[in-house]
Amino acid sequence: MIHQYKNNGYNIVLDVNSGAVHVVDDLVYDAIALYEDHSKQEIVSALKDRYDEAEISEAVDEITELKEEGMLFTEDIYEKYISDFAENRETVVKALCLHIAHDCNLACRYCFAEEGEYHGRRALMSFEVGKAALDFLIANSGSRRNLEVDFFGGEPLMNFDVVKQLVKYGREQEKIHNKNFRFTLTTNGVLLDEDILEFANSEMGNLVLSIDGRKEVNDKMRPFRGGQGSYDLIVPKFKKAAESRNQENYYVRGTFTHNNTDFCEDVMHLANLGFKQISVEPVVALPEEEYAIKESDIETIFEQYDKLAKEIIKRNKEGNSFNFFHFMIDLEGGPCVAKRLSGCGSGTEYLAVTPWGDFYPCHQFVGNEEFLMGNVWEGIKREDIRKDFLKCNVYSKEKCRDCFARFYCSGGCAANSYNFTGDVNGAYDIGCELQKKRIECAIMIKAAMADDQSDEQSA
Repeated sequence: MIHQYKNNGYNIVLDVNSGAVHVVDDLVYDAIALYEDHSKQEIVSALKDRYDEAEISEAVDEITELKEEGMLFTEDIYEKYISDFAENRETVVKALCLHIAHDCNLACRYCFAEEGEYHGRRALMSFEVGKAALDFLIANSGSRRNLEVDFFGGEPLMNFDVVKQLVKYGREQEKIHNKNFRFTLTTNGVLLDEDILEFANSEMGNLVLSIDGRKEVNDKMRPFRGGQGSYDLIVPKFKKAAESRNQENYYVRGTFTHNNTDFCEDVMHLANLGFKQISVEPVVALPEEEYAIKESDIETIFEQYDKLAKEIIKRNKEGNSFNFFHFMIDLEGGPCVAKRLSGCGSGTEYLAVTPWGDFYPCHQFVGNEEFLMGNVWEGIKREDIRKDFLKCNVYSKEKCRDCFARFYCSGGCAANSYNFTGDVNGAYDIGCELQKKRIECAIMIKAAMADDQSDEQSA
């Protein structure tokens, strides 16, 4: 299976199963489009009005050589592998999302957590519940040494004393059990101060700072409950946090909606503020919400991704680069095969923990009792849910099987699939379209960067 597309002056051919990417001229691009269903002579005949016949023949020979080398039109060898893997692997838990606070000091309009309540009640996690969660993670992590714990909300800083206690406890347990905890904190920044930042810089492997971009965009969607905007309060704190971490091991994370489909301006606003690690993601909302992404928005959003990709290339050349999370792609290494086929590990390797200790497959399922898997005291009680998620992969999703992006998006988000189709093996169509566009832009950026390096070496 191959995927061909043109972007920013590049003719790009992706061999889906091998992951090989080819940047080709017009002749080879057109010949590849005909190659599978036509003989060499038929290709020559079809293209001779546009290209020299000898050059067409040579191009077909080159395509055949690439095919024989396993770089074009390669076979899919992974379906049986992932089936056997899902049936036979022993599941270990490697990450927990601790809902340290089901409460928030902002009233973000698109919040799936309902201002921290998650379809339930406001609550703060006690140290005892958090301790039991860490004990569960250690006990169920098998021989895996590196473990991840995200402090999430609501707003985690509303329960910061417990965050500190749990980090201290985790560090103590590392030495006893030969484990290594990597802690992450996600915050809206309202309560962020020098003491908290000092602690975060000492203990948090990653810091996620929530802001939507331009002041008018952020303040419309991320106000306080009284309606006041949060931008002016948080921006100085976030800039200080980014600099204090040497512009590494953090990112500012925003959400764009139907109301700001010109989100490239928000990304560039954040970049112009000095942030080097940026994520601005499309909102996921049911169609009846006025801010939900509509099908009619897709073309505009595509144009914005193209615009952003060109700006990133330009800034790379100028030495003023920044990372955009959704354009970060590894074409040479990347995740292991199992990860590329089965995704984030929600419900299996990754679990969310409520303030009272219940387990859900991930933070987006919290509050949906159908997906209540167990608790920190008794462990996993619903093995059937875990097995369903274990079997969830790009081959169990009908729309993924023939999609060129399947090994990059790994089948997408199970929660989004469920919320829009009622099935974790379904697909959120708008999300899929945007994901495919982002992958195309990311590959094009890699092609442009390789082009620049080639020019520098030949200069």
